[in-house]
Amino acid sequence: MSNPLQELPLLPRFDQLHPEQVAPAIDAHLAACRAVLERGLAEEQPGWDSTLAPLEEAQDRLSRAFSPASHLNSVLSGDWRAPYEAALAKITAYWTELGHNRALYEVYRDIEKDPGFSDWPQARRKTIELGLRDFRLGGVGLEGAERERFAANSRRLAELSSTFANNVLDATSAWTYQTDDEGELAGLPDTALAAARAAAEGREQSGWLITLDGPSYLAVMTHADNRALRQRVHEAFVSRASDLGPDAGRFDNTPVMSEILSLRAQQAQLLGMGNYAELSLASKMAESSDEVLEFLHNLARRARPAAQREFTELQAFAGETLGLEKLQPWDIAWAAEKLKHERYAVSQEALRPYFPYPRVLAGMFAVVERLYGVTVQTDPAVPVWHKDVQFFWLLRNGEKFAGFYLDPFARDKKRGGAWMDTVTTRRQGSAGLQLPLAYLVCNFSQPTADRPSLLTHNEVTTLFHEFGHGLHHMLTQVDVGPVAGINGVAWDAVELPSQFLENWCWEPEAIAMISGHYETGEPLPVALLEKMLAAKNFQSAMFTVRQLEFALFDFRLHCLAEGASPQQIQALLDEVRAEVAVVPVSPLNRFQNSFSHIFAGGYAAGYYSYKWAEVLSADAFSLFEENGIFDAKTGQHFLHTILEQGGSRDALELFTAFRGRAPEIDALLRNSGIES
Repeated sequence: MSNPLQELPLLPRFDQLHPEQVAPAIDAHLAACRAVLERGLAEEQPGWDSTLAPLEEAQDRLSRAFSPASHLNSVLSGDWRAPYEAALAKITAYWTELGHNRALYEVYRDIEKDPGFSDWPQARRKTIELGLRDFRLGGVGLEGAERERFAANSRRLAELSSTFANNVLDATSAWTYQTDDEGELAGLPDTALAAARAAAEGREQSGWLITLDGPSYLAVMTHADNRALRQRVHEAFVSRASDLGPDAGRFDNTPVMSEILSLRAQQAQLLGMGNYAELSLASKMAESSDEVLEFLHNLARRARPAAQREFTELQAFAGETLGLEKLQPWDIAWAAEKLKHERYAVSQEALRPYFPYPRVLAGMFAVVERLYGVTVQTDPAVPVWHKDVQFFWLLRNGEKFAGFYLDPFARDKKRGGAWMDTVTTRRQGSAGLQLPLAYLVCNFSQPTADRPSLLTHNEVTTLFHEFGHGLHHMLTQVDVGPVAGINGVAWDAVELPSQFLENWCWEPEAIAMISGHYETGEPLPVALLEKMLAAKNFQSAMFTVRQLEFALFDFRLHCLAEGASPQQIQALLDEVRAEVAVVPVSPLNRFQNSFSHIFAGGYAAGYYSYKWAEVLSADAFSLFEENGIFDAKTGQHFLHTILEQGGSRDALELFTAFRGRAPEIDALLRNSGIES
């Protein structure tokens, strides 16, 4: 029987994929990688063409086979979990084994030492440079027991990362609150009530069902007048995957975190580093832990006084207008929405009817066409994994050069949040030029029988953010896989293109393209637009210190030389909150237990990257502010200097090529409404 994961057409055959196909396909591709490596190293003169290029091609096929399995585990879970985890263990072992291959390392080193190396194409030189770095970080210099320990740690860390993510997903899916009393849901907008009704029907229950999926949770916290309901939902959410709350101990990530931190610290020590933060920074723009901490503390010093003023105003409003003597954690979003409406007469719900998902999507594509001269075209013939998913081609002058899948709506057993991931990478191989393909995933409210999914403006910016990542991957002109698209890009710069594209969500000329009433097509009224823009920086300082809380907690946690016990983790988070936070926290809050970015994603000792890259994106956008937001020359300049270059050059070099100077923080502070 044929196996699409072994045959590997450019577009995965999602209509023919089954979990039992994963193991034989991954085994076959791993065997092929090892055979290609053995042949390449046996060559009389191992080098780029004889050794590295064939190996990279075999590894690309491995990646293309694993990509659908990994993706389906995230968006469907269920039967895909076990084969994904088994494959992940084998692939982790392979990469660890490769990182310890001295003979292969010497091929890279001999290439770098060759007198003609400086004349090589830039992308190939960068690939060798990054390869040598990764060998060092992968433990190629270790011997004997230390090498074995490093390899065992790597395998175990992959397992623990998957376990952490599974616990968060299962904890999120396990908790629901059903009610037949619509009065309990007073204040919820019609869109949220319809979604709660649909959720109940989907599980064959009566009435309305509240879940911990993003749209449902946020609707309750922002709009439910029932304070007891807000508390119930908030406590269930903030205690997910912990030893507290309604599912205490059932999906507990507490021991998982400690083991992850201990193993990361061990890996750093084995490589001769003081802590995991040093190991993390070896592949980032920031040059030292001191530089990162100073950056975060500097931003905190500027933002916290404004954040404290914002919270004091909210407390006063809650007491005088809402009758809340003391703001509890489950009151903050609700009270803030009331204050925002009183001050600006605007709310996310008032904006929803003007941001129907189909209109936003078409408008976003039109924005990108004006900026970069590319068009987007749907292709309903491409097989997908769920009826909600669409596939699109990117075209330039009528020619397809990239594509992406878009999975926009929340559903049961789908990982929360929003993300972009790779299907294929642009690369020149033996069969010709391979086109880059991406997954874009969001968790917006489902459409109903009588209306499309209506987005909040926050969700509009989320869609633009993820498409910005996708464009970075798809618009690359680099054809050497390891540095094409997002590959090889410093992690603290990878958010630049995504945050950069969000700026157009706040520009009236672009808003006219992405908005229109879902029933009449009527444009967003000028008065409502002006209120939305006036409210742009409402509580932006409070949001900033919240992000700084996450970033400082993450970075300081990974600066610890020996990892941390559960008690130390909590103590450090409490300490960071005392330094920068301004809002109260529930006693049941175990935020760390669901902090997937750092325990199950790529942001360990790197969450600061969001703010670091925000400096870059705000400063980059300031050139458009000077020249016009749709200035074709500036758009092409950004395309050629940033998006097309991938990881072929250092991020600071690319930014400087675009902006003509090093990045400055002023634009971020100005755009956030925080005085410099």
